[in-house]
Amino acid sequence: MQMTARLRSLTRRARGATRSIGRRHLALASVAIFVTQCAPQQCAPEPAPVAPAPGASGYFGWNGNTASLPDEAQCAAAVRRGQPEIRPDNKPYNDTPGWASAPQWPRVTGNFTGSTDEIIQWAACKWGFDENTLRAQAAKESYWSMLSVGDNGESFGIMQVRSTTFRNNGVFPNAQNSTAFNIDLYLATWRDCYDGKDTWLNDVERGRQYGAGDAWGCIGKWFSGRWYTQPSTEYIAAVQDYLNRRIWTDGGFIGWRP
Repeated sequence: MQMTARLRSLTRRARGATRSIGRRHLALASVAIFVTQCAPQQCAPEPAPVAPAPGASGYFGWNGNTASLPDEAQCAAAVRRGQPEIRPDNKPYNDTPGWASAPQWPRVTGNFTGSTDEIIQWAACKWGFDENTLRAQAAKESYWSMLSVGDNGESFGIMQVRSTTFRNNGVFPNAQNSTAFNIDLYLATWRDCYDGKDTWLNDVERGRQYGAGDAWGCIGKWFSGRWYTQPSTEYIAAVQDYLNRRIWTDGGFIGWRP
């Protein structure tokens, strides 16, 4: 797959300049994908989805009940091991566990090692996030590469955690050095949003009122720092496109190198 520097043509209005990461190409099919996939008010996980019981060898789906989230050790035991590593350059970051360095998110540790796909499974299980949606979003953010640096040198790793956003709160250098911590931190912020803690979103530019329980709205917020603005919905559309295409199974994606 031929990559270009146009990947981040969408503007991060609240989080700074556009992000350009390596040679990736954003294969947007425009907002039409978003409308086809779902209307904005419908972009949320299906009712009462649950992840497999910890220790089961199964798919990790949406878990809307924060109180029932398994702990990281249970999720480590439930990961389907033996997944091939398609990003060999991630190995030193995959082999580096994080630690609980961010007091605002004490549940974030990054305490897991494995292949990139195994780390995605672990984090999805831990936070009740659909594992294929996480695969798709990580592809959109970095093409699964911990070497990716965007936003004019401010954003790092597989989920492009932004240093200027997470300054002086213990997130760095963990997020830059550990794949597991990088994803763990992103999903902690997603969970805060999903649980209704980001009420400040109703005090800034928005496409509609923020409320708890909207998984896709919180995915869009990671990109734009806003709630259902145009950059948010375009980003949601791009992630959904990758999800529908199962981009992580594409030969061009698998063979890509940063």
